[in-house]
Amino acid sequence: MKLGDLVSKDVLGEFGLKRRAEEEMPYVSDLRNGMAVTIDLRVQSKRMQETKAGDPFLLLTLYDRTGAIRAIDWNDAVTSDRIVEIGKVIRVRGRVTKYEERLQINIDKNAGISVIPDDKIQPERFISATRKNVPDLFERLLSFIAGTGNDYLKELLTSIFTKDKGFVERFILSPAASRVHHAYKGGLLEHTVAVAELCEFIGLKYGDSVDKDILITGALLHDIGKVFEYMIAPSGIDHSRRGELEGHISIGVEFVSDYASRVYNFPKELLMEIKHLILSHHGEMEWGSPILPKTTEAIVLHMADNLDSKIAQFREIETREHSGTDYEWSNYDRYLNRRILMKNREDS
Repeated sequence: MKLGDLVSKDVLGEFGLKRRAEEEMPYVSDLRNGMAVTIDLRVQSKRMQETKAGDPFLLLTLYDRTGAIRAIDWNDAVTSDRIVEIGKVIRVRGRVTKYEERLQINIDKNAGISVIPDDKIQPERFISATRKNVPDLFERLLSFIAGTGNDYLKELLTSIFTKDKGFVERFILSPAASRVHHAYKGGLLEHTVAVAELCEFIGLKYGDSVDKDILITGALLHDIGKVFEYMIAPSGIDHSRRGELEGHISIGVEFVSDYASRVYNFPKELLMEIKHLILSHHGEMEWGSPILPKTTEAIVLHMADNLDSKIAQFREIETREHSGTDYEWSNYDRYLNRRILMKNREDS
């Protein structure tokens, strides 16, 4: 079975976003010191501060699909703070300057900020897509299912990934996060396959110490709840209401339990092990798992998931957030709790 048999050409056309030749407004990655710019950006954070003289200024972190940049409103801070909301898209007019070796936008006086209505947002500015070949990724996922020796697990995975075309379309379009890693269309598919490949490699290393079928099934299903946790809006990736209220771990356990109930005589102990992999894959309670990994397969899955997400974060900082710069070190990243040495790698 091919991905083209399960999804429409319109869905596959969502990938491979390219910049339009006629597009004049720059992206963050285009900005250079001294440029006068008008640019549409999404608000990541905002903070009112004061100068030593006691004058207010508004510090913003803004981003598009190519990266993030700081912007400062020295002139109309109070007014701007009132109209700017986190998550909204604003049009910023100003000049790019360099402060402490970092680019920032000094916002113009008088109407330097305006809010863009939702129906006027250009979605392609805020939503990127995996650069990997989506049909090939899905083919790899299906190969894992085909290689599953446990008949119950194979039927479970087959029913999830090949029987419901609507779900498959949602799955391949889904991001794996809103900001941290694989935060783009196809990100969940890309991450899922990478984690399964890591688990396969580790399983070969440790042989009989690991139940390969359980481990690979857990890898393919560990983030399945993210299909319902996130939604793609014109201004980027947001949490759905269900995602905010339940979270992908809870959603994933419910989803898999429902599908397992449709498999005749699915063993309760086997289902319990798969649910444990989903529940514990974050590894620590403070990282969002309600339970710690308590099987060999669970600790392997956690390590593989963590490794792929961390490497993705490093690569995304190197290739996007600081694209076009000659800085030796990145900005401090609050998710990684560190700066990283820049390599200026190209996306692959």
